[in-house]
Amino acid sequence: MFDNLSNRLDQAFKTLKGQGQITEINVATTVKEIRRALIDADVNYKVAKQVTDKIKEEALGRDVLIAVSPGQLLTKIVEEELAELMGGSRVGVNTTGDPAIVLISGLQGSGKTTFSGKFANYLKKQGKSILLTACDVYRPAAIDQLKVLGEQVGVDVYAEPENKNPVEIANNAISYAKQNGKKVVIVDTAGRLAIDEAMMNEIAALKKELNPSETLFVVDAMTGQDAVNTAKAFNERLNFDGVVLTKLDGDTRGGAALSIKTVVEKPIKFVSNGEKMEALDVFYPDRMARRILDMGDVTTLVEKAQEVFDEEEAERLSRKMRKNQFDFNDFLSQLQQIKKMGNIKDLLGMLPGMGKAIKDLDVDDDSFKPIEAIIRSMTPKEREMPDMINGSRKRRIAKGSGTDVQEVNSLLKQFAEMRKMMKKMNKMTGKRGMANINPFG
Repeated sequence: MFDNLSNRLDQAFKTLKGQGQITEINVATTVKEIRRALIDADVNYKVAKQVTDKIKEEALGRDVLIAVSPGQLLTKIVEEELAELMGGSRVGVNTTGDPAIVLISGLQGSGKTTFSGKFANYLKKQGKSILLTACDVYRPAAIDQLKVLGEQVGVDVYAEPENKNPVEIANNAISYAKQNGKKVVIVDTAGRLAIDEAMMNEIAALKKELNPSETLFVVDAMTGQDAVNTAKAFNERLNFDGVVLTKLDGDTRGGAALSIKTVVEKPIKFVSNGEKMEALDVFYPDRMARRILDMGDVTTLVEKAQEVFDEEEAERLSRKMRKNQFDFNDFLSQLQQIKKMGNIKDLLGMLPGMGKAIKDLDVDDDSFKPIEAIIRSMTPKEREMPDMINGSRKRRIAKGSGTDVQEVNSLLKQFAEMRKMMKKMNKMTGKRGMANINPFG
């Protein structure tokens, strides 16, 4: 999402590279470029001016240490100010109540129903018993969509297809939740337009009746600055508790994420990428600031890995690596786990310095398909003993996987190199140290 902004900021910092000290002239030039970059990213002009004025003030007020270049210092200041601009620190969701009620609001097409499913999945992983409630009585497929999502994540869905009164449906859902031990009721409402007075009155009445623990406003990040204006209009009517930014994997300039907290004075609580139910991230302003500056987000990457990788499986693989027995069955298993972590390009972008390197690459889950096809075309014995794969076997594997012998050779070579690396690590660390090494998690 922030590729263009990241590149523009990088260009701005180059103004200070090679400079021995920070001066009012070189800082003013750099800050001017930063302001242009923010405005081009669709950040509200007043917000862009406010943050760059603060960056300039901070930069001129700090002494540059001998070990720190002016460029490094300004990068650090920009990181701090961007994080502050987006809220400073994470703000959690209130799920207290018996049951807790979370009201989901937003425009038509913003991704409310998909988010409801993702949010249910997120809370379920925390051990909470969830009930999804279908209160979109206007869109014909809304109830069916919510039921499909509920089935995907293993969460019950309450719906009354014939009832056109969302307040009544929600109250009945709450009664059902109390009777069935559900701790959180997520109410998916109909999409509406801010200018649609009748629809705005409806959701305002729904909030007044339910008195929810949390009201979330879901907004499509693709709409840029319009998203901020819409959020402001909704907040004046609903006084919601937080914002959810969806479609961050799309071709958007990022202005909404950078402006919304300052303009609306409500925190961003979640960001959503893609359609997978796991593709939902808690919003950390400091981590997002680091990603914008291509400084990586290793903390989030590790957290995602911990969610996916089983400790027993990691220990089993570690034992096999110590004995140099890691095979293609293990490799295939790890590929499946990595895919569960989310969009591959997003994951790579969490590594420091990788944002620029992969910005023009087309990296997605399909990138693994040829590798998976080659491995699945091997016999069980070939997977366990790759060294036995000779020329005729390679031709058979290539034919069975729809690839060519060159691709099979490439995979075998890469796998052999990986096993050599593991063997070398084993010798260097010894048995005790190797137990804690897992190159995948």
